[in-house]
Amino acid sequence: MHSMRGQHKTSIIPYCLLLLIGGALLGSGCRPQTDTPVAAAATAIQNKGSDTLVNLALAWAERYQSVHPEVSVAVTGGGSGTGLTALVNGTVDIANASRQIKAEEMTAAEANGITPMEFVIARDAIAVVVHPSNPVDQLTLQQISDIFSGKITRWTEVGGEDRPIVLLSRETNSGTHVYFLEEVLRLGDSENKTLFSTDTLLLPSSEGIGVEVRQNPNAIGYDGLGYVTEDMKTLAVSAAPGEPYWPPTAETVNAGQYPIARDLYMYTAGEPTGAIKTYLEWILSAEAQQIVLDLGFVPVGGE
Repeated sequence: MHSMRGQHKTSIIPYCLLLLIGGALLGSGCRPQTDTPVAAAATAIQNKGSDTLVNLALAWAERYQSVHPEVSVAVTGGGSGTGLTALVNGTVDIANASRQIKAEEMTAAEANGITPMEFVIARDAIAVVVHPSNPVDQLTLQQISDIFSGKITRWTEVGGEDRPIVLLSRETNSGTHVYFLEEVLRLGDSENKTLFSTDTLLLPSSEGIGVEVRQNPNAIGYDGLGYVTEDMKTLAVSAAPGEPYWPPTAETVNAGQYPIARDLYMYTAGEPTGAIKTYLEWILSAEAQQIVLDLGFVPVGGE
């Protein structure tokens, strides 16, 4: 036993001398292993869902982790339905959604012993977008409904050029798709059974809508305001014939003027506690809501 201690000592001394020669700090080079600081294990928060919210959620996660390195926030998209399904199945901590949870999703969650809690974390305008060369500047909700349902098929019918209208939509798993169907195509009427035209091109992401609109002069699509870029043209929208046309902006949303506006949500499995509660409280803070504004969304409370 004694001889083994001696061998252990002789193996350490040259290592410390080498550190000294190399210019390393003596304190760190020869300090016992037990004195070395050990990083605290990170608390992981799984956050999944709405593609409308994914860039905002990523920006929040990055900012939060910069001041709370002990917390890891993993953000993925896939659509509101995907996020809520993951919440129902107990595989995420926070589900992002650009629509409210459906009754059947709530029932499925409760069957699994989960009571989803809803938090409104931002607001959004859904912009109706066309190619910058399109001379059409404004449409009524009824005209937009007639376009996306296939009743209006050429731009001349709404004051444009004699060109066919190419329809772009998000996929059915998208909360934006669901909202646009219910509030625009069906004009908020639960008895209305209007559907998207079968000629509609369904795209898997918000970015995909923008790509198609920018390269196709005949296209019309819709996207969350945070995804609209300068090389896309947004149309002013009127709630009804004879009423004012309003552009999609934070100001017109807060004033209740732009007619295609909605709340954006985060859902948790029951009342949030611990790191999840603290994170959600930060999301509703002035610092996080400034990021909402910076990314083209509307802060909660219109700050």
